[in-house]
Amino acid sequence: MALNLAFETVGSGPPVLVLHGLFGSGANWRSVARHLAITHTVHSVDLRNHGSSPWADTMGYGEMADDVLQLMDRLDLRAPTVIGHSMGGKVAMALALRQPQRIGGLVVVDIAPVSYADTLTPFAQAMSAADVMATASLAEVQRRLQQAVPDPGVVPFLMQNLVRHNDHFDWRINLVGICAAMPQLCGFPAELLGARFERPVTVIAGERSDYVQARDGAAFAPTMFPRAQLDVVAGAGHWVHADQPAAFVVSVKQALKRSASVRRAPAASTT
Repeated sequence: MALNLAFETVGSGPPVLVLHGLFGSGANWRSVARHLAITHTVHSVDLRNHGSSPWADTMGYGEMADDVLQLMDRLDLRAPTVIGHSMGGKVAMALALRQPQRIGGLVVVDIAPVSYADTLTPFAQAMSAADVMATASLAEVQRRLQQAVPDPGVVPFLMQNLVRHNDHFDWRINLVGICAAMPQLCGFPAELLGARFERPVTVIAGERSDYVQARDGAAFAPTMFPRAQLDVVAGAGHWVHADQPAAFVVSVKQALKRSASVRRAPAASTT
């Protein structure tokens, strides 16, 4: 059953949906949304089990795509451009392949429609083991995460999910559900591998990231996304929008122009 997702909206103009990555939220994209809001209506979404959206025991890409489709129906969005980072990028691709006639264009940020090794379960386990209910301060939670997470740069990002409830802290993400779904989240739905989305797709990859290994875009075209174009942002890692925000916004604005040029084009085919 599709969930009613939480979201934030800024700006006016053609619609844009922003889908965050694992352990993220729409709030992480406020800076980017403000830049895009000059010319577009930007809806920054909290995907299921994240941010202020409802929790569920399962979170396959088909389910998350259905959640976003329901939000599109609630907002009466017509052919939005969908921007998705990492996990959100896979949700965006699944949505476009399942409902190609509903999507005007895609911006896929540092992810490909392929399977990856599970490197993220340790983060969820470290957050679960921090025992935040019994911790009195943010500094203590951060110290415990720094002891458990190999990459210290990830800790501030994970800490954004910590919220205070009266006299204690808690995580606002469903760590149990995320861990259970990790095999699906690391993969990509096999049933979509024969589908096609023929409207513009811009893949924005970080130069220092290895998530998009085929720098010729071979993972995207010509099978599923024949109009995919790859833009590699210099000096950026996996979190392209945080590492090189100015260059990232320039790339997204170019992608939005591509989507606008075919907004009234005939619907894509899944055959």
